[in-house]
Amino acid sequence: MSEEPRARLDEAAVADRLARLDEGLGRLEQTPGATAGTALDAVTLLTEVYGEALARVMEHIPAAAAESLVEDDLVGHLLVLHDVHPEPVERRVARTLDGLRPRLNRQGFEVDLVGIEAGTARVGLKGGGCGGGAAPAGELVREAVLAAAPELAGVDLVAPKAPPAFVPVDSLMRPPAAAADGAA
Repeated sequence: MSEEPRARLDEAAVADRLARLDEGLGRLEQTPGATAGTALDAVTLLTEVYGEALARVMEHIPAAAAESLVEDDLVGHLLVLHDVHPEPVERRVARTLDGLRPRLNRQGFEVDLVGIEAGTARVGLKGGGCGGGAAPAGELVREAVLAAAPELAGVDLVAPKAPPAFVPVDSLMRPPAAAADGAA
């Protein structure tokens, strides 16, 4: 007698359960009384125990397996939540921007990580032509970066630094060319 493996949840089902969990916890936090407090304490303890179990699992798996795990959105979020994600925040943000880059490039945008300072990611976003899509593109970048690195306080969109202009030295040494009417 063989048992069927448990069916995995697809992304939509995971999103639905996370939304329902947030909603339920929100209602529980608003409920007065000792029972609600006890329930929230139980959820907190359960989360801590699961976090410790996840940390122990991460200590025992090979690096290649850890790399594979972080590519799964749900597992990656749990690793961040429990502070056991094997990648530093800079790498997670850079990987997220790498994933967004093809979509943004199709819309005429260029995106790059400028740096992370004081808990805020500074992201260069330029382009977009005259379609007015900078605001939606900026929101897309903010949401994706904060999903990959929720420990960040925020995301600042900055204009990327322009490359320095090259002025040949010999052009600085020449006198200005005379205009057609003889003026300098």
